[in-house]
Amino acid sequence: MNEFSLELAERHGALRARIAAQRETLANNAWPVEKTLDGADKALAGVDWLKQHPGVVAAAAAVLVVASPKRVWRWSKRGYFAWQGWQAVRSALLGPR
Repeated sequence: MNEFSLELAERHGALRARIAAQRETLANNAWPVEKTLDGADKALAGVDWLKQHPGVVAAAAAVLVVASPKRVWRWSKRGYFAWQGWQAVRSALLGPR
């Protein structure tokens, strides 16, 4: 090979190494976006489930209409705190995700 071809091959190798480093940096810095999009996917899956099960939505609305607002608020707080406790236990056992 002539000198120009060798220089071109050397530049090509350097560029490929630089591209690999940039890909690795991008992969390391993209985890917040990945986590956010994962949460959005879960929310959309929940919406799809609700669309497929309208009876559950109707039953929940009926419970809210029949139960007094005070009772609903009290049980909502209990459910929220139970959910928070479960999240804390799960993260303690499994580690942060």
